[in-house]
Amino acid sequence: MTMQMTRSETANADVAGFELTDEHKRLRDQVRDFADTVVAPAAYDYDTRRSLPYEIIAEMGNMGLFGLPFPVEHGGQGKDYLSLCLAVEQLGRVDQSIGVTLEAGVGLGIMPVFRNGTDAQREEWMPMLTSGKALAGFGLTEAEAGSDAAGTKTTAVLRDGQWVINGTKQFITNSGSEITKLVTITAVTGEERRADGSIKKELSAILVPVPTPGFVQEPAYDKVGWHTSDTHPLTLTDVRVPEANLLGERGRGYANFLQTLDEGRVAFAALCTGAAQGCLEEAMRYAKERNVFGRSIGSNQYIAFKIARMQARVHAARLAYYDACFKLMAGKPFKLEASIAKLVGSEAAMDNARDATQIFGGYGFLNENPVARHYRDSKILEIGEGTSEVQLMIISRALGFEA
Repeated sequence: MTMQMTRSETANADVAGFELTDEHKRLRDQVRDFADTVVAPAAYDYDTRRSLPYEIIAEMGNMGLFGLPFPVEHGGQGKDYLSLCLAVEQLGRVDQSIGVTLEAGVGLGIMPVFRNGTDAQREEWMPMLTSGKALAGFGLTEAEAGSDAAGTKTTAVLRDGQWVINGTKQFITNSGSEITKLVTITAVTGEERRADGSIKKELSAILVPVPTPGFVQEPAYDKVGWHTSDTHPLTLTDVRVPEANLLGERGRGYANFLQTLDEGRVAFAALCTGAAQGCLEEAMRYAKERNVFGRSIGSNQYIAFKIARMQARVHAARLAYYDACFKLMAGKPFKLEASIAKLVGSEAAMDNARDATQIFGGYGFLNENPVARHYRDSKILEIGEGTSEVQLMIISRALGFEA
C-alpha cells in the first residue's frame, strides 16, 4: 500500500475556493523553509531551557513577519491578513511557541495600537514593534476575569493628568521578555448605575510602557507546554502613566478588544492548523520509515486510516480559517466563522497530536520528538484566546439559542 500525496504537497496544497496568489505562495514557502532550517533544529534546545530565542525573533523581525499586515507608513510590509496567517501556520508546524509569539505579538500586541491608537501612539510604538525589535502584550485576563470581563478588578483612576493603575493580570503572553516594551492594560475607569439598580463597569484600555515604576513582571509560569513562549502574571501598584496613554475611547476598552480578539482567533486558528499539519507530516514520515515484521507500519490499514483522518482534520481546519480570513479581508462579518475556525483547528491539533504520539509509540513519549512537544503544547490551543466552550457559546447563539 503506497501513499500518493507527498509531505510537501500536503503542506502546500491550496484549499478549493481559496486559491493563494503567487505572492502568498512565495511567502508561505519562504517561512516554511525558515521554519525547517532555523526554527525546528533549535526547538528542543530552547524548549528544554524554557527561554525565548531572541536571535530567532530577530531573524523573524528582519524577514518582516511582525509587520506583515500593517501599512508601510507604520513600518509594516503592506500585506494582507492572510499573509500573517500563512506565516503563523508554517511556524506553528514546527514550534508552537514561536508561532504564538508571532501571532500574539501582532494580534494582541500591535493590532490594538494600530486599530485604536492615535497618530502619536502609532508613530511612537508601531515602528519598533513591527520591526520585531520589541514585543508588546495585552493584559486582559485576571483571576476572575477573562471570558467574563465584568469580573475585571484592575482599576485606573485619573489624577492630575495621570492614570493611576492598580491590579493584577494573569497569563499574559509576551509580557516579561527582555524585549517587551509595552503592555496594554484593561482597567475599570468608572461605573454607572443601570435603571434596575445594577452596576455597569466602564472598561478602558491604557498603554503601559515597560519599564514603569510599580509595574512588576512576576516570575514566568511553569507551564505544561509552550515552554519557549514568554508568559507572566503582572502586578500593578500605583502605576502612573500620562492621560494621553488611553488607547481608544474611554469606556470602549473591552468592545475594542472584542474586535481584536475576533481577528486574533483567525490567526490562532492558523496556528492550530500548523500544529495539526506538523503532527501529520511527522506521522507520515515515521509510518513510511518504521519497519515491523518486515514491512512499514504505514502498510497496515489501521495506521494508514489513522493518518487519513489526520489529513482530513488538517484540510477541514485550513478550510475553516481560510473562510474566516477571506471574509475578514473582504470586510464581511466573520465573528461566527472565526469561532468555528478556532474550535475546529484546536480540536484538529489536539486529536492529531494524540494520534501521532500513538503512531510513534514509545518514541512519541520522548520530549526530543516534535510530536511529544505538540502533544504537550496543543492542549492550550483549546483554552487560549477563548476556550472551546466560549466558541460553542458564540456558535450556538448565532444559531438562535440562548446558551
